[in-house]
Amino acid sequence: MRNPQMSQMSADKGVRDETTHAIIGAAMAVHSELGQGFLEAVYQEALEYEFRARGIPFRREFELPIQYRGATLNCSYRADFLCFDEIIVELKALQRLSGNEEAQVINYLKASGLHKALLLNFGTARLEFKRLVLNLRESASSADKPE
Repeated sequence: MRNPQMSQMSADKGVRDETTHAIIGAAMAVHSELGQGFLEAVYQEALEYEFRARGIPFRREFELPIQYRGATLNCSYRADFLCFDEIIVELKALQRLSGNEEAQVINYLKASGLHKALLLNFGTARLEFKRLVLNLRESASSADKPE
């Protein structure tokens, strides 16, 4: 079942997002050099190296605090990267992505208030990537407020 608040950005729409394109290009370079079979931590370190070499601004292990009814909870998420101060980048090294990984990234977007994310999987013969965009409607932003 698809989440109506999420959409995948499509390359066939003729609109090229330069920032996500740059991140995917860096990931493809890493995958081309290392191939599949390494642990996620190896790809994360190599991608950090590639981001630096390409001048892609990033923060690694970016903490995403969780809000509940106006309070910040003690627990938080940690995204692999935040690039260009607006794109969450989550890495995986799995034989196959399931809906769980996409749900994880959706939760990262909700927690951060950001709208764009990339899910990159290095565990397959070819790099897999999903571009995700969170489309929250203003009227649906809080279910606990009376209308």
